[in-house]
Amino acid sequence: MGTNQIKFTDAYVAGRWTPGEEPPRVVLDPASGEPSTEVSVSSIAQCLTAVDAAEAAFGPWAETAPRARSEILRRAYELMVEEAETLARLIVLENGKVLADAKSEISYAAEFFRWFAEEAVRVPGDLRRSPAGHNWIMVSHEPVGVSLLVTPWNFPAAMATRKIAPALAAGCTVVLKPAMETPLTALALADLLERAGVPAGVVNVVTPAPAGPAVAALLRDRRIRALSFTGSTEVGRVLLAEAAGNVVKCSMELGGNAPFVVCEDADLDAAVDGLMLAKMRNGGAACTAANRILVHRGVANEITERLVDRMRQLKLGSGLDENTDVGPMVSRAELDRLSALVESAVDAGAKAYRTDVDPPFAGFYYPPTVLTGVAPDAAILAEEIFGPVAPIIEFETVGEAIELANNTQAGLVAYLYTTDLKTGLAVSRRLQAGMVGLNRGLVSDPAAPFGGVKSSGLGREGSSEGIGEFLETKYVATPYI
Repeated sequence: MGTNQIKFTDAYVAGRWTPGEEPPRVVLDPASGEPSTEVSVSSIAQCLTAVDAAEAAFGPWAETAPRARSEILRRAYELMVEEAETLARLIVLENGKVLADAKSEISYAAEFFRWFAEEAVRVPGDLRRSPAGHNWIMVSHEPVGVSLLVTPWNFPAAMATRKIAPALAAGCTVVLKPAMETPLTALALADLLERAGVPAGVVNVVTPAPAGPAVAALLRDRRIRALSFTGSTEVGRVLLAEAAGNVVKCSMELGGNAPFVVCEDADLDAAVDGLMLAKMRNGGAACTAANRILVHRGVANEITERLVDRMRQLKLGSGLDENTDVGPMVSRAELDRLSALVESAVDAGAKAYRTDVDPPFAGFYYPPTVLTGVAPDAAILAEEIFGPVAPIIEFETVGEAIELANNTQAGLVAYLYTTDLKTGLAVSRRLQAGMVGLNRGLVSDPAAPFGGVKSSGLGREGSSEGIGEFLETKYVATPYI
């Protein structure tokens, strides 16, 4: 996909493409480090105009029949499937991930439109007689209102549809603020939704830079009634504080620090396959990525040898090359951050096994790396790696593994490999995580509740619970007749 195929670079407000009032921002191609296009930058005033549009559209959209909303979401799903190749190549251009990962993301992202097309017509209610017998207790679930959606750069399609789809299914209107490293996919989705039949003002996409002041201004607007954010725990805390002023309903999918536990009795073939999936999906730039590889001492050498061999076989290069296994990092800043984490661990005594290839590219590349002998207090064990680096830590007992796994403020996902189902279920209960992959390296599924505990967030996305983040419970008492 060439840069001449980038169609949308302006914000999308009230059904119109809107040039920014601030100097434009360059979008870089991570594979070359060179500019691919410029995107309009929305002013704070333009972001508030998007709230005007969403507020005006809210009443009619909330009153639209659930079946009508469902059919629009179903059409959006069909369009994404039809246009998957084009959308995947757009993701590669701005994000850098390999084409196979981008295609998988589009399939995953489209499924949220299909799933919530089905959930739109299944919003529950309740009618029962009060215990005293004097009145009916009638309970309904109503759309919360205008919703602010803030998404990260690592899954520019899936993180958007995972929020847009349930919001629209519930009857809410939205203002989407995508990451400015990867705004092009969000803008393409706005066009797709318009073609699917979404009325003007129901979906708005704004592109402010810097984002902080604009998001703060939006949260101070009393018409914003819900915030759905995916990003770092640090930023999430700031947004929660800002949302408190107007008591905005918040759902947050925040940082992860996933342990990947390999017990002594694990099927090592399955464990290494699962580890490669959990670690290297999306080049490691996933909140669900295996961050700390906890391996029983009895199988540590074999797991290390197998993992190093598999990592060294990975081909580094442009994501548009279908033979590439690992693409570049999204930006120079991300590359520098990861390099510093690894070098700090090595300086403290860790040993690095890197892919024996120095990429002859000008982009933001980091070679797949396995670390052993990592110090317990190393920064790389406390932060999200978000790249192709796998630190291995050994343990002696299952109890020690659980203690190591839970030794973090994050609690998004954990992985566990064992051939003993009793052990697997018992340990899964003790792992402090919102999701557990038991003998499986992939947990993400639109039909499953996605979210974490502790500092990894509030609420759930996907499943039947995802639409609830955009609904308020209403109780009506009426006389019993």
